[in-house]
Amino acid sequence: MKKIRIYQVDAFADRLFSGNPAAVCLLDQWLTDETMQNIAAENNLAETAFLVKAGDHIEIRWFTPAVEVDLCGHATLASAFVLFECEGLKEEVVRFFSPRSGALTVTKAERMLFLDFPADQLQRVDPMTDLSSCIGMQPSEVYRGKTDVIAVLRSEDEVRNLVPDFIEIAKLQARGLIVTAAGDEVDFVSRFFAPQCGISEDPVTGSAHTSLIPLWSEKLGKAGMIAQQLSRRGGTIFCSDHGARCRIGGKAQLYLTGEIFIP
Repeated sequence: MKKIRIYQVDAFADRLFSGNPAAVCLLDQWLTDETMQNIAAENNLAETAFLVKAGDHIEIRWFTPAVEVDLCGHATLASAFVLFECEGLKEEVVRFFSPRSGALTVTKAERMLFLDFPADQLQRVDPMTDLSSCIGMQPSEVYRGKTDVIAVLRSEDEVRNLVPDFIEIAKLQARGLIVTAAGDEVDFVSRFFAPQCGISEDPVTGSAHTSLIPLWSEKLGKAGMIAQQLSRRGGTIFCSDHGARCRIGGKAQLYLTGEIFIP
């Protein structure tokens, strides 16, 4: 019987029961893809991160309940929190390596954690008529990034109050749909929907901000920004644009620790 340590952490959360919950599993060596997918499905959280130490870095992979994904910000933030706060890591920087996204780092600065991720490259496209069927309105601008469609709306209220049609969103040829607008009290706001990956609405999406940071940095003419994701749980994201890279910051809260028993 194999025992695996598991932690559940609320990421991008300044209090428990907010932000985005992620599971973090510490492994001595990789399990089969099938086993990791089954664990993620059993956890039934937006993402489960699996970590294996490899020399001077930590290899990391992320699974939703349905699929393995290329990049996940909140589960990476949660993983770094576990290493710093639960596993006694003394350094101020965690160096991760993802087979799908390359080198990733997380830096600790007092109670804040900052992801250093590659910035997305966006291409503006003609407004897509099918997006009105997805969110009940026509965006003012539409972009495509590496994995997602980004719809820019006219106000924070439009983002907050839209009613998504998950059946229509699932038809998009993309990982998911980011909906965003300038914020009333923060620089920008967003919501993220990915029913095609088994996540109807993600509470706080770190990876989506690799698209949102360059977009809003150019629009607002500033490198440092504060963002909010307007899900039911909600979360605050501290953002900075560094050209080819971006920094995505937030706090995290430990919810549970335990063990998984695998035959």
